[in-house]
Amino acid sequence: MRIETERLLLRPHTIEDFDALRTMIRDPEVMRHITSIVPSDEDVWNRLLRYIGHWTAFGFGIFAVVERETGRTIGGAGFADFRRDLGEAFSASPEGAWVFAKEAHGRGIASEATQAMHAWFDAQPFGGRSVCIINPDNAPSRTLAGKLGYVETGPTQYHDETILTFERLRPRA
Repeated sequence: MRIETERLLLRPHTIEDFDALRTMIRDPEVMRHITSIVPSDEDVWNRLLRYIGHWTAFGFGIFAVVERETGRTIGGAGFADFRRDLGEAFSASPEGAWVFAKEAHGRGIASEATQAMHAWFDAQPFGGRSVCIINPDNAPSRTLAGKLGYVETGPTQYHDETILTFERLRPRA
């Protein structure tokens, strides 16, 4: 499974993505709206294996986002079943998710990658409704979600923090 855009390659993660993933999710600036917990190597490894396993278990997952020009993995974006226990309505659909290394920030990389992943998702037989969560203070992600067609469905508590939930329906052809 590969998606190519003008500047990016989106592909399932591989074991070789460990170092890039570790660097990205240990960066406090990248993770400031997601968590303040610095993950151990074991945590990063388990996340990577979860990303890889989604493709086998569900036929969708989180893509590694690779800069075509440099070959660097600069983010992750895709769909997952994270079992967040946020209620039946939320859990009934794949969860859209994205995170990008700071060298990708401000360059339109997130927009390019997430538009491509949603176009792919919409073309799949299982495509349709997706959901996501965003920290209320994460204005860039909230703006991006709006551009992708997500509509806020309300605040909820997740890990003792208030987060916002969103849903997106497949656009009509």
